[in-house]
Amino acid sequence: MTLFISYLSHNPLPTKANTKLATMKNNNQYVVIMAGGIGSRFWPFSRQHYPKQFQDVLGVGKTLIQQTSQRFSALCPPENYFVVTNAAYYELVKHQLPHLSDDQILLEPTAKNTAPCIAYAAYKIRERNPNANIIVTPSDHLILDSYAFMEKLKIALDTTQWSSKIITLGIEPTRPDTGYGYIQIEERQYDEVKKVKMFTEKPNQALAEAFIESGDFYWNAGIFVWNVQTVISSFEEHQPDMAEAFEDITADFYTERENESVQAAYSRFHGISIDYGIMEKSKNVYVVPCDCGWSDLGTWKSLHETLPKDKNQNAIQGNVLAYEGVKNCIIKTPKDRLVVVKGLENFIVAEYNNVLLICPKDEEQRIKHFLEDAKNKKGEKFV
Repeated sequence: MTLFISYLSHNPLPTKANTKLATMKNNNQYVVIMAGGIGSRFWPFSRQHYPKQFQDVLGVGKTLIQQTSQRFSALCPPENYFVVTNAAYYELVKHQLPHLSDDQILLEPTAKNTAPCIAYAAYKIRERNPNANIIVTPSDHLILDSYAFMEKLKIALDTTQWSSKIITLGIEPTRPDTGYGYIQIEERQYDEVKKVKMFTEKPNQALAEAFIESGDFYWNAGIFVWNVQTVISSFEEHQPDMAEAFEDITADFYTERENESVQAAYSRFHGISIDYGIMEKSKNVYVVPCDCGWSDLGTWKSLHETLPKDKNQNAIQGNVLAYEGVKNCIIKTPKDRLVVVKGLENFIVAEYNNVLLICPKDEEQRIKHFLEDAKNKKGEKFV
């Protein structure tokens, strides 16, 4: 546990690695951090007014979005960071990333999945730098080996700088997880940048097991690299309504009219994910495999796998007395409340603010339904 906390609490790159990676920084390199989600699978800890990306989920003294921002310091100058988030989270972003100017905080008027937020960032960045090379990343993922991660990103950035390739990072799967998207490469390829044959979003158990056995599939980390001209061309080809909406307001970027114009643009198209909207439709998609200790921290089970555990495989954060029979549980509760647990195996016990959740880990996919029921039957204050 000490090693884990120490590793994440300090600079994620060792001194020698920082020195070597300093040469990677480039004024044409940008990072876009997507931070608008509410993390509904992580309820009740992740709430509508205070989503998990703004919380210290790992108990290391930094929130997830702060860790994400720090992760790219060797690649991009601070003025080349952009955070896309919901307008309701402006104050949270400003407080946790005070080095960002208002022009670097892109406020969505409504959540319409990942494609619009990426398009917004791309069109705005193009106005500043038509030669921009862009990394797009979620705000709430865990990377344990930052040095390996940076090396793979450098390969991706070098590839996309002067080509029309779209690159996603692929994680070698360790289990047939049905909660992740999968990327299949065209054939056995020995290059570091591999051609993608197919995307499959959240397969069933049998299909996931077949993917693992084949050895031709990677988990989709949801981290993308492309140059700005390539991504905008992709939107023009595959999402023309969205492309036209943003093209029409480019003159308003970096002005006081921007927020109003973005609100009008968002009313002109339907929401869609970047995977369905662009990646699955494009023929120029490649993957760079990356072994970097990645987790999307999207569920209680994934957090349990990440956190240090006691001899009974319990991951516990809080003021907890765990007695005999408590095994393979994740327990995350307030420090000012004593929680006593006995005879509970393979469960989630999570309390935050006004909600206590007790649920079998194997049924965590139902948490979204619990959240919806709480909203409809008990009121907005519980979501």
